[in-house]
Amino acid sequence: MAGQLFTANRGGRSYELLRRRSWVVCLVLFGAIAFPVLGGSPSNDFSEYQVKAAFLFNFAKFVEWPASAYATGSSPVSICVLGDNPFSDSLEKAVAGQSTNGRPLVVRQVESPKEAGDCNMVFVCPSEQGHFTQIIGNLQGKSVLTVADADAFAEQGGMIQFYIENNRVRFEVNVNACTHAHLKVSSKLLALAKIVSGGASTAGEGKD
Repeated sequence: MAGQLFTANRGGRSYELLRRRSWVVCLVLFGAIAFPVLGGSPSNDFSEYQVKAAFLFNFAKFVEWPASAYATGSSPVSICVLGDNPFSDSLEKAVAGQSTNGRPLVVRQVESPKEAGDCNMVFVCPSEQGHFTQIIGNLQGKSVLTVADADAFAEQGGMIQFYIENNRVRFEVNVNACTHAHLKVSSKLLALAKIVSGGASTAGEGKD
């Protein structure tokens, strides 16, 4: 059944599944580990960045930020994109009208690591690959969840790194980097991840 839910054609209907049925979006996280990206007929599968947009939405659901990460008790959860945006409008559509812990989710485009410091989560685009060290360094001491899809991002101190394996979107988590940023990652999320810590990695070995 879950597999069938994710064979809807791309376009409006696909986004209605992602945006309006939050339980379906959660299935993207807990089912998309075995979810093909353009693995079959192109008209029946989501694109890579539609899937990654849904993952970002779920990361916001399964990561806990300290109160100090928000200006006020009603401040939104800011999901930012740094660099040349590969999502088109996929990310905005995935989070439109959604909230977590009573906070609305918003998407922002930022132009510098300094701006990214005001975000809760930042996706660092492939266009910024040559600046990862600088970006991660500039965000040290801030409770900003850093996400990218470039090789070795997590090993360099990034927190979550997407990768493609057997034509499926997967992710790894640098638990030390998350801990140092005072971010609490749900054990449910870590159970699906490849855990990176101190340069070594294991599959699905994490805890709250």
